[in-house]
Amino acid sequence: MIYLLLSILFSTGLFVIFKYFGTYNIDVLKAIFVNYLVAFSMGFLLAERKIPLEEVYLEPWFFGAIILGALFVSIFFVMAMTAQNNGVSVASIAGKMSVVVPVVFGICLYNESVSFLKVIGIVTALVAVYLSSVKEHSSAKKGSLIFPILLFIGSGAIDTLLKYVQINYVAEEDISIFSGSLFGIAALFGFVILLLKALKKRSSFGTRNIVAGIVLGVPNYFSILFLIKALQNKNFESSTLFTINNVAIVIVSTLVGLFLFKENFSLKNKIGIALAVVGIVLVTIA
Repeated sequence: MIYLLLSILFSTGLFVIFKYFGTYNIDVLKAIFVNYLVAFSMGFLLAERKIPLEEVYLEPWFFGAIILGALFVSIFFVMAMTAQNNGVSVASIAGKMSVVVPVVFGICLYNESVSFLKVIGIVTALVAVYLSSVKEHSSAKKGSLIFPILLFIGSGAIDTLLKYVQINYVAEEDISIFSGSLFGIAALFGFVILLLKALKKRSSFGTRNIVAGIVLGVPNYFSILFLIKALQNKNFESSTLFTINNVAIVIVSTLVGLFLFKENFSLKNKIGIALAVVGIVLVTIA
């Protein structure tokens, strides 16, 4: 349970940091690239079992790490396109509602339990995610549904694949280096994108972007590390864990937005928070 709580706290920390990116005019792509490098370095420095960098490709989880690393970068861009074309609220809801994907796969692939109480809890949690995320006066647009759909599928695919690789290929002592490898591969993809952008228009990297990337990289690394450690807990089914994790992040992030950033808090948001608590309790009991 402690690993799940830590993952929720560090994930919420990412939300806070991204909020400040706008305040300090941070180039998000450059900061994300540095963040991946920092998380990659931490993974290898803090690894329990030391593996030479040139031998990482021999590990059984390496192919899965490549796919996850590519997904990390791809979904980041899909999220940005969703926000631009459909609005921030739509992007937020599509990303968070994707919890249904790993839940379904957990039940189908790993024969996880399905009870009436659990189904009610998951449905309640999904409704809570929507109500907590929707804004009364948002900048939502009527754009194509392709990007929200891709965001929904891609975000869910990341959680699902992460669970699959972890349960089948990642030993407990390799969690740190596996996490670092994910970010290292994502950094490579990010570097290619930055290089292509630089060929079109050159600009200085900027010290503030480097600092922002370092600040982002530390909690990003630990959010993934603790999520993987939580997935190794045999007392929690992945369908239960992902539901609690995603919905709890919604609750904490919404409360942080309310108290720290003085965001508007509508009646729908209040009902969403209440339902989120109910959903978590039901899923946990089930």
